[in-house]
Amino acid sequence: MEDESQRPGKPGRRKRHILLRIDSWIDSTVWNAGFRAGELWEEITIFFRRFHVKGWKKAVFELAGEGMNLGTAGFVLLLALALPAFEETKGDWRAQGDFAVTFLDRYGAEIGHRGIIHEDSVPVDELPDHLIKAVLATEDRRFFSHFGIDFLGLARAMNENARAGSVVQGGSTLTQQLAKNLFLTNERTIERKIKEAFLSLWLEANLSKTEILRLYLDRAYMGGGTFGVAAAAQYYFGKSVTDVNLAESAMLAGLFKAPARYAPHVNLPAARARANEVLTNLVQGGLMTEGQVIAARRNPASVINRNEKTAPDFFLDWAFEEVRRIAKPLAQHSLVVRTTIDMGLQAAAEEAVESSLRQYGESYRVRQGALVMVENGGAVRAMVGGRDYGESQFNRATRALRQPGSSFKVYTYAAAMEAGMTPETTIVDAPIYWGNWSPQNYGRSFAGRVTLLSALARSINTVPVRLAKEKLGTQRIADMAKAMGVETPIRTDKTMPLGTSEVTVLDQAAAYAVFPAGGLQSRRHGISQIMNYDGDILYDFSRDAPPPERVLSEEAMSSMNRILVTIPVSGTARRAALDGGIVSGGKTGTTQAYRDAWYVGFTGNYTTAVWFGNDDYTSTNNMTGGSLPAMTFKRLMDYAHQGIELRPIPGIEKPLPAAGERVAATTAKDGDNPLPRLVRPRTLSPDVTRLIRDIGRRLREAAPLESGGRVAALDAAVSKRTD
Repeated sequence: MEDESQRPGKPGRRKRHILLRIDSWIDSTVWNAGFRAGELWEEITIFFRRFHVKGWKKAVFELAGEGMNLGTAGFVLLLALALPAFEETKGDWRAQGDFAVTFLDRYGAEIGHRGIIHEDSVPVDELPDHLIKAVLATEDRRFFSHFGIDFLGLARAMNENARAGSVVQGGSTLTQQLAKNLFLTNERTIERKIKEAFLSLWLEANLSKTEILRLYLDRAYMGGGTFGVAAAAQYYFGKSVTDVNLAESAMLAGLFKAPARYAPHVNLPAARARANEVLTNLVQGGLMTEGQVIAARRNPASVINRNEKTAPDFFLDWAFEEVRRIAKPLAQHSLVVRTTIDMGLQAAAEEAVESSLRQYGESYRVRQGALVMVENGGAVRAMVGGRDYGESQFNRATRALRQPGSSFKVYTYAAAMEAGMTPETTIVDAPIYWGNWSPQNYGRSFAGRVTLLSALARSINTVPVRLAKEKLGTQRIADMAKAMGVETPIRTDKTMPLGTSEVTVLDQAAAYAVFPAGGLQSRRHGISQIMNYDGDILYDFSRDAPPPERVLSEEAMSSMNRILVTIPVSGTARRAALDGGIVSGGKTGTTQAYRDAWYVGFTGNYTTAVWFGNDDYTSTNNMTGGSLPAMTFKRLMDYAHQGIELRPIPGIEKPLPAAGERVAATTAKDGDNPLPRLVRPRTLSPDVTRLIRDIGRRLREAAPLESGGRVAALDAAVSKRTD
């Protein structure tokens, strides 16, 4: 009989049987899992039915749930906003107190101080009680009650401002003001206010109230170039802050709000009126009675007579940052620093900006301006960071990031010249599309085929965009701007060739200074020497700074200069043309909606960048770079070139005018500029200046010699120059 196991097809049936069993197991497992999940879900549903509410209770629970969701989202948002603020606290944020710096101008005259001198910092418990009360009554009555942000005080200020129809009362706490002084600027932006709020909380969490009050009293600007109540008491009253009376304390407390407006050495009646308001605050705050303040009202404070010398405060703030950077590795932090500033040019620069705003600010609806003048070689000779340092210590020359408009086009054209193009190279001025974007020219018209010289002189918009898209690429342009001296990061989007990436005024002055420097880096700097109080030179720019590198070839530099000198003659900057036939070059810039107006120009001697606009980015009244900025440039540069030896612009063959020709031309053209002309006081002649420099050089060379050898070298130098 045949074995069934040997029958054909038996192994196949066994495999099918095994597969059916596996399939059955999977089906049953899945079904059981689903059944069990259903039971579990039903149990959960039954459990949560206990919390099911109806009617008004349901509304409460719904609101609570939404509140939790919004609260979680708000917490994440607050964390995102807080992180940038807390970045400001990295490192030793008290480090500036380690430096005590005395600044000198380029000729060695003292011009100011920066840093915290520890001997002048008086502990809070040693200060007069009436001074502390006057400050708190005026600046923050609830200082010891809030945790950095006073919501009650903010609500009260908003109510008072709404009733008055204007800002008559501030809501910032003393801690918020300290946060601004330590970490931030006076720039009026939402971002700054958010950072200020978080930093206030951080200060309250890390410092005691006494420490916060001491830092505030030590770091606040008090007018007259002084910082802190101790320095202000010595400056205004000639006495220690521990000895000031109630009337003097009230005057000091009144300075925190607006030191420029209420500085007693500038406007004593205004300072006394403000001090009277402080005395009223003391009474209204319940800190003193009317009987206690009546003597101070009847006998207001008087100040000592000082021959006021204006300090270049914006420049000193920037120079102090440079000193901290350079001197950080040095063991000594009590320093004497010789700067590059020329106080004659600085005064002229301040007067040029202020007179422009005073004469045309209302008609152009512009309230702020900034200016930087650089001597060819990179030394900053003048810096104006705003209209009034007392009202706002925010330096618009070094810290404000503003769109440069068409003044940025020089970097595109410089890159084009480096790529082998020339001023005579032609390109089509016609509509161009870059994605969905199509730039328009100022007059909404197109000129057809034009030379690069004509395109830049007429500030045509389509040409630099066409160069960037078809020839260069935006990264190449950004690299050129960086190489020439723009330190602000440059965005490389398609609109960048028209100047939409923000820069500073100092960036523009340093970069344009490459053109009169023959294509070499300008090496902007404000510090010539750093010395200790024994006279030892710890740093010397001419010795320790690296030599300038070439960033533009001689051909590209010459081509750019040939183009730029035509702009004040026949281009968009005719109001910037200098008197007396002095050759200058430059470029205007105007941004969208007339928010910013620029003129950056140069001669063989100086490069100057001028900006006008508003801190809140509101539009001006059709102000262009060829109007107020160009006129301000002319006013300062005409002054700067009086009585000096003119240097030629590299690549420009036009001979320099003789001194007599310059005077005659100046007289003939006085009426062309609506701004009144500045007259530079008589100084040393060029020949005498060269003689003195030659004597100094020979003395330095003879330094290793004995005293007799130095005298012989001096005699030889004088004899040589006077023969």
